[in-house]
This record gives sequence, C-alpha cells and structure tokens, in this order.
Amino acid sequence: MRIVIIEDNKSLARGLSHRLRDSGHAVDILYEGDDGNAFLAEEGADLVILDINLPGQSGFDVLKKMRARGDHTPVLLLSARGDTKDRVEGLDLGADDYLVKPFEAEELEARVRALSRRRKSEESVFIRIGDLQFDKGARRLFHNNVPLELPRRELSVLECLLDRRGQLVPKRKLLDHVYGLDAEVEEKVVEIYISRLRKRLEGFRVTIRTARGLGYYLEEAS
Repeated sequence: MRIVIIEDNKSLARGLSHRLRDSGHAVDILYEGDDGNAFLAEEGADLVILDINLPGQSGFDVLKKMRARGDHTPVLLLSARGDTKDRVEGLDLGADDYLVKPFEAEELEARVRALSRRRKSEESVFIRIGDLQFDKGARRLFHNNVPLELPRRELSVLECLLDRRGQLVPKRKLLDHVYGLDAEVEEKVVEIYISRLRKRLEGFRVTIRTARGLGYYLEEAS
C-alpha cells in the first residue's frame, strides 16, 4: 500500500515511515500543507496520515480540498489537539480516523491496518488484461479465479504498470511507487523486478515492453 505522511515534525514523520516501510508499505513524506496538497492532487495515495497543524495550508484545508475534488482516500488525522470539537470538525470534513499526540506507534499501525481492511472491502475493482484479473482492493492477481502469488515488490511494479496500462512508465516512477518518493534505491533494481515479472507472466497473454532508456509499458499480447 502507498501511504503518504504529511507531518511537519520531521523526526516523527521519519520514524513512522521506517516502521511502515518495514511492514511492507511504500511511504512518501511531505512536511508542509501546500506540498502535501499538490502531491496528493497529482500522485494520489492509498492512505494519508495527515497532521492538522502544518505550515501553509492546515491539515483541515488539505482534507477539505481532497474531498472537494472527489478524492475518497482514507485519511488518518494526527494532532496535539484533544478537544472534542476538533475531532468532530475533522470527522465532519471527511477524515476516517483521528489520533491524538502523543501516541504509541503500535496504535497507529493498528489503525492503518484497520483502514486498509475497510478500503479493501469497499473497493473491489477488477482490472482484466490478457488471461489475468487484478483485484485492486485486495491487491491480488488471479487466473481463472485462482490466485497467483507474487512477491510484494513485484506486485507493486505490476500494479503501477496496470494503473498506466498502455502508457510509458519511467523507471523512477516505478521506484517511487514501490519504495516511496525519492527513496535511495538504484534504478537498476527495477530491471530485476521487470525480468522476474516477465517470467511469471509468460503464457497469460501479458507483455511488458521496454522503451530503451525511458521505461516500460504493459500490453495485452495477441
């Protein structure tokens, strides 16, 4: 799952990102409300952890703009504010959960898991390509209703290519989807995942094409 953390406390944001990445998520961190809103409008996310007190736009402003443009991504609000009226305001604006600082990292992880389960139950959208079906909500690949098990990062690469099916996807875009924005991972890692994916997709009428020096795109084979 791709999680975006918008939090101006850099040590807190980095600590949360390390724990969530260890749990298998890709994590992007933004430290200001304006940057967070721009990123979400362009890139999107599977879940947002959003502080209320931010430089620039507040978390409430970011949340309000998300919902106004039809973005229903689950949002977990973070704040030092413990007043009931603040929690009510956040939930009325469309937040899915609210956590008051200070909190234990284990509690945040539990709430992330709960929001992830809720999202999966609400969003079961199947993408069909070749002889395969991909359930976006459950993030599982099927052939004739039989699940095909893929390693987590190869699955993330396939998911990114499916979301942009028929379009050129640069290596950097794939890395950002798998590891989070600006992760310090060499682009050649993508080549390894692509090579493995090609072998796994053989016989299912799905092809990953290479645009040399540019990136990859996914096609249905004839």
